[in-house]
Amino acid sequence: MAEEHTKKEEHKEHVEHHEEKKTSSSNSLKKNPWIIATFVFGIIAIILLVPFLGLSGGNVSATKAGDNLISYLNTIADSNVTLKNISESNGLYLITVTYKSQDIPLYVTKDGKMYTSALLPLIKESTTPTDQPPAEIPKTDKPSVELYVFTYCPYGLQMEKAAIPAAKLFGSKIDFKIRQIGAMHGDFEKVEAERQLCVEKNYPTKYLDYVTNFATTSSIGSCNGDATCLDPLLTVIYSKLGIDKSKINACMTTDGITMYAAEEQNANSKGVSGSPTVIINGVETSLSRSSEDVKAAICSAFKNAPTECSQTLSTTPAAAGFGGGAGSSATTGAQC
Repeated sequence: MAEEHTKKEEHKEHVEHHEEKKTSSSNSLKKNPWIIATFVFGIIAIILLVPFLGLSGGNVSATKAGDNLISYLNTIADSNVTLKNISESNGLYLITVTYKSQDIPLYVTKDGKMYTSALLPLIKESTTPTDQPPAEIPKTDKPSVELYVFTYCPYGLQMEKAAIPAAKLFGSKIDFKIRQIGAMHGDFEKVEAERQLCVEKNYPTKYLDYVTNFATTSSIGSCNGDATCLDPLLTVIYSKLGIDKSKINACMTTDGITMYAAEEQNANSKGVSGSPTVIINGVETSLSRSSEDVKAAICSAFKNAPTECSQTLSTTPAAAGFGGGAGSSATTGAQC
């Protein structure tokens, strides 16, 4: 009996020690919120979120996955983590969160249960001499420039912000067109594509200004496609540019649907699936995401370069996602 009593006491002490250690760890995280930044930036094993989120089987929407991640991170960061944007990458949700004014990309599984801060490639890209060099852009009198995007893709938005100043510089000397691929982030992306097509149809001279305002309004990204949140923000843009909201809404229920279907078919026929994809004079082209680099690529497509080519545009890469500011050259090849 004495021996049994001793074992029970030892077990009790072990449990109490474990609980004390667990409480101490939790308090440490909350008292030192910088720990979360170190935690997410490290190249670490995938973290299981089931105990914190209480999820069952099945995939969840991008919005739900984002909400789950923010909810979990804020349990250990004193509610300082906010959601910036969501896209898809490598079969996972790529969720960018903001913590202490710093954007942090995190990957979340489609079921919303697990996340990691980094993906490591298992297959090294070939660098053998058999690799094909980039196709040369043929020269024409009036270059054709097509920019394919998903309307909510952070990298598509980045390229739009870089390309539009170049497109405005050349004006009618080039045939510039933003093309819609479809929708990968949700139905709200299709709705915005239809809206942009209707703005282009009814207000062609204001179209690029609309896209610029849409892409640089940070709060639009925070809406995550919610119509109630979006409506007042879009109304501000309409008013600023002199666009009739009712005219656009009417178009979206008729011509917008037809034009969107045609855009999807066009992208499929050309095998375009990544946002952004730039095609100049029929040749897919990889570009850095600054206005100057886009301008230089367009200049190389002229038979006789116009005087606009002597002007210098911004050499700073545009920021990915919604909002203004500068981005990183490291995102040059990134796509949705």
